[in-house]
Amino acid sequence: MKSFSDQQKGSLLAFVAVMFITPDSLFIRLSSVDTWSLVFYRGVIPFFTVLIGMLIIYKLNFFNMLLNSGYHGLIYIFTFSVTNVTFVVSIQNTSVANTLVMIALAPMLSAILGAIFLKEMPDKKTWVAIAVTFIAAVYIFYDSLKLGSIYGDILGFITALGLAVGAVTIRSAKRKNLVPAAVVGKLFVAIFAMFFVETYVLTELDLLIVPLMCIMCVAIPFVLVTIAPRFIPAEEVNLFFLLETIIGPFWVWMIIKEQPSIETIQGGAVIILTIAIHSFLKLKKS
Repeated sequence: MKSFSDQQKGSLLAFVAVMFITPDSLFIRLSSVDTWSLVFYRGVIPFFTVLIGMLIIYKLNFFNMLLNSGYHGLIYIFTFSVTNVTFVVSIQNTSVANTLVMIALAPMLSAILGAIFLKEMPDKKTWVAIAVTFIAAVYIFYDSLKLGSIYGDILGFITALGLAVGAVTIRSAKRKNLVPAAVVGKLFVAIFAMFFVETYVLTELDLLIVPLMCIMCVAIPFVLVTIAPRFIPAEEVNLFFLLETIIGPFWVWMIIKEQPSIETIQGGAVIILTIAIHSFLKLKKS
């Protein structure tokens, strides 16, 4: 990695993170755990997994890193915790399509916040990529969009805004390691979910599916996505996460034979092609 440019490092980290995330929707479908129990385990298992890993690598310096993260760490703990909760509650109160289209706004919000607070004005290629991928996301979910609860839609927007603020915060603290802050954020998510959990019991396949999902689709990606914005602009990191919109449904299709719609295939192809071209041009420039 030392021989890589910042653009190469950031793009690789974001891409690997989203590849680990893509089976997430499949695991959620395969599990029989209720929503808040799932939120609890998606908080507590990554918390202990990453905490143990950080303590092995950094030992007691982990706590120094947490304290030295300062106000950046506090902001990231807050936004990281909020987005983990608002995403679930949004889906509970509006359609999944409405929530995902709101989240597709994250790259655009990241670009705006980055321009305002970091003075990092995205180039024309990035603005075009953001616009094209957002239109493609709307196209994918157009038939599913409906007038849902304004409360759920607002929480979906807050999720996108939280992702943008979190990525811009990491970008503004390039020299600080905010992974410890993310670890604390996961603990807060688990504590919050405890107020709503009906049962903590895992049975049969859930004993395998839930821990695997929490480590592979949550713990590993959140470490990578907390590091990636240190190397590339926040909006570029969030662009990569739109890949989950198309790759996730294909995992579901392959395993449980739930075929994606033609709109998902067409819009997804546009998203993949756009991000591939944008990344190629950025990497070529670097």
